[in-house]
Amino acid sequence: MSAIATAAALSLPFTLCRSSKFTTKRGVRGGFGVFAIYGDEGGLGDKKSPWGTLFDVEDPRAKVPQHKGKFVDVNQALEVARYDIQYLDWRARQDLLTIIFLHDKVVDVLNPLAREYKSIGTVKKELAELQEELAQAHKQVHISEARVGAAVDKLAYMEELVNDRLLQDRNTTESDSTSLSPSTSTNTLDTVKRKIPRKSLNVSGPVQSYHPRLKNFWYPVAFSADLKDDTMVPIDCFEEPWVIFRGKDGKPGCVRNTCAHRACPLDLGSINEGRIQCPYHGWEYSTDGTCEKMPSTKFVNVKIKALPCFEQEGMIWIWPGNDPPTPSIPSLQPPAGFTIHAEIVMDLPVEHGLLLDNLLDLAHAPFTHTSTFAKGWSVPSLVKFLTPASGLQGYWDPYPIDMEFRPPCIVLSTIGISKPGKLEGQNTQQCSTHLHQLHVCLPSSRQKTRLLYRMSLDFAPVLQYIPFMQYLWRHFAEKVLNEDLRLVVGQQERMINGANVWNWPVSYDKLGVRYRLWRDAVEKGAKQLPFMNAK
Repeated sequence: MSAIATAAALSLPFTLCRSSKFTTKRGVRGGFGVFAIYGDEGGLGDKKSPWGTLFDVEDPRAKVPQHKGKFVDVNQALEVARYDIQYLDWRARQDLLTIIFLHDKVVDVLNPLAREYKSIGTVKKELAELQEELAQAHKQVHISEARVGAAVDKLAYMEELVNDRLLQDRNTTESDSTSLSPSTSTNTLDTVKRKIPRKSLNVSGPVQSYHPRLKNFWYPVAFSADLKDDTMVPIDCFEEPWVIFRGKDGKPGCVRNTCAHRACPLDLGSINEGRIQCPYHGWEYSTDGTCEKMPSTKFVNVKIKALPCFEQEGMIWIWPGNDPPTPSIPSLQPPAGFTIHAEIVMDLPVEHGLLLDNLLDLAHAPFTHTSTFAKGWSVPSLVKFLTPASGLQGYWDPYPIDMEFRPPCIVLSTIGISKPGKLEGQNTQQCSTHLHQLHVCLPSSRQKTRLLYRMSLDFAPVLQYIPFMQYLWRHFAEKVLNEDLRLVVGQQERMINGANVWNWPVSYDKLGVRYRLWRDAVEKGAKQLPFMNAK
């Protein structure tokens, strides 16, 4: 009985203690609350200690003797006693380990140096993880760029196929398709398709008189800086002579350059108090065409034709058409950050459509401009003009040049350069410096174009203050244009003799083809003009 009593007393810590709601790492239920701190809340199990081997003792609770509620003999009582001793030893070790861990934690909290050392280690670990994540993100970005580039190229290729299909002779296609037997092989079909003649644009023969519908647009005709209070600017527009001058209020006016009296050119005269004076008999006209003075004779009411004339952002605009002018005029200002360096006006002996064809084409540069801006350019294996499905603007590949045709006769381009004459990068955004160009091709007559050229830079602003720099820019512009003119004049001669200058358009002719299709639609009176939906 004494053995039984001793065993019962020794087994009190386990048999009489209520189980705790906390758990240890092994998942065995126990009766000591501090194990929750050790196992779950305090995170002490991860703590490294030089005393680790001392506390590396197996938990004896998994081997508890199953004698509860029974009378036991001496051997069983000794087994229970041995278990209780093992349990008390294990629990004492765990209590001591918990105290050591809690002591170390207090030291970490109270010791700034320990905290700093720990934070540096944590930061290094986090930095390494962030660097790895950043490398993965860069990898994903490169993959996405490659996919986007492939998609853009595929889209451009598909658009080329659509454009080529629009230029094909559908009637020929249908007739050839119906003549093929069902057993025709795929190779045979491809061969037939390649042999189908394409429907080209027909731009041949003598230049016809301009259609009146082409006049119903605002046309830039002069730079404001060239129109002083006491000067006149004579122009030809759609084969009619006009003269521009400033009235008494300083606003510009455009009147027919023909005196009502004896048809003398008014631009040979002078400006007198805001009126243009004929040099023949001194008749004077205001900006609305009204004759206000008739020296040496009785005054009669006379008026010559005047066009709506407006000044905006450094340019003079006129409306030569018979329809009422639109209330707004498009802006031709260079982009933000650019400074205007040169404004040049030239009269060129070519029809304005041929000049626009030339300006809207960049693939000719390494062959034509070998002594000017394209000197040293390599010839790429493929030149593409990438543009929306419905639009008159886009960018060239592989040249870093953005380009836009703006109706009715304007070409805007932005060229990415590292220094004048040298290209870099793959697109304009990747270039550090840029050249912005404005070309206005005013249709003077069927074989004459008034070209307004404006050049702007987003670098080297000091150049605009160098004396005579304007003459240097003009010399360079004339040199570039002369390289084109010898070719375009030759085109014009052959066109007049019947040759078609748009006989076989290819993929890099896309923007020029769209200009011709737009112009044809205007002259035919189409209600909805093509390529005008994209912004």
